[in-house]
Amino acid sequence: MLSRVTAEFESPELAELAIMRVKDSVQYVYSTHMIYNRISEKALHISRGTTVSLIPTYSNTHTNFLTAVMESPASKDVIPEPAQNRKTSACIVCGSAAVDNVIAVLNAMGGLNIRFAQ
Repeated sequence: MLSRVTAEFESPELAELAIMRVKDSVQYVYSTHMIYNRISEKALHISRGTTVSLIPTYSNTHTNFLTAVMESPASKDVIPEPAQNRKTSACIVCGSAAVDNVIAVLNAMGGLNIRFAQ
C-alpha cells in the first residue's frame, strides 16, 4: 500500500536537501515534489539589492513609451509580508513499510508539521 508523507520547511533549499536525503537513504520511495511560494524568490532577490526600480509606463493603441523611473532603497519593509514567507511543503509518496524511516529523516532534517496519509 502507498502512503503520502508531507512536511513543512523554512525554505525551498532545506526541503530540497531533505528530499535528496530521503531518496538516498530510504527504500521504496516512489515520487517526491515540493510546493512553495515562487513570489518569495523574487522577494529574496529584491532584499539582497540596494535599490528597487519602478518603471511606470503609459500605453495606448498607437504608442508605448517610458514616462519615468523611480528608485527607492531596498529593505524588508518594501516587500509585502506574504511574499517574504519562504515556507515550503515537501511531499513524498512511499511504501507503507518506509513511512517510519521517511518521517525520521524529515524530522532530522528540520521538517515541521509532519503528516502522513494512506
